[in-house]
Amino acid sequence: MNTLKLFAVMVLTLALSVFTANTEDDGYKIGDVATDFSLENIDGKMVSLSDFKDAKGFIVVFTCNTCPYAVAYEDRVEALNKKYADKGYPVVAIMPNNTDVKPGDSIDEMKARAKAKGFTFPYLMDKGQKIYPQYGATKTPHVYLLEKTKKGNVVKYIGAIDDNYKDASAVKTKYVENAVDALLKGKEIEVKETRAIGCTIKV
Repeated sequence: MNTLKLFAVMVLTLALSVFTANTEDDGYKIGDVATDFSLENIDGKMVSLSDFKDAKGFIVVFTCNTCPYAVAYEDRVEALNKKYADKGYPVVAIMPNNTDVKPGDSIDEMKARAKAKGFTFPYLMDKGQKIYPQYGATKTPHVYLLEKTKKGNVVKYIGAIDDNYKDASAVKTKYVENAVDALLKGKEIEVKETRAIGCTIKV
């Protein structure tokens, strides 16, 4: 009987560990320093965060061409760059998907999409899928707001762009804008983390 009880406890413990061990435990947390990267932009040049000498921080967005959620947010990502790049917080977009699984996210398709939409921000390819796991990104889109400090680029906000992916006109809370505005004013960010809504990153 004791053996059966012990076995049952072991099975239950294993089951719980499967459900609690998720990818969201990996990657950066608020307050972590994000390491720099060097990724290929759609213009063929390699781009690093260190290239932006005058930046106060970065709105790093993991996004792609093929996810309906990412497509729904394209104009809003562009609007973020237009609003905040000159204030020191440019958008840096990174495409994290495996292009063998999603050929619509190839570098040529990225170039075409950026041209069609008039993107004014870098649109980088995470070749070899090495950067998104460092961040802990799981969705497209998934945002990481970084603030440049003496320690490095500190993670200040993680999650969604706003609270309504379906309808930009119905948004009530603009998480990223509120976070950037707080940093620009030297204030504490009220909402530091939200759940990213989007497609899973394809590996």
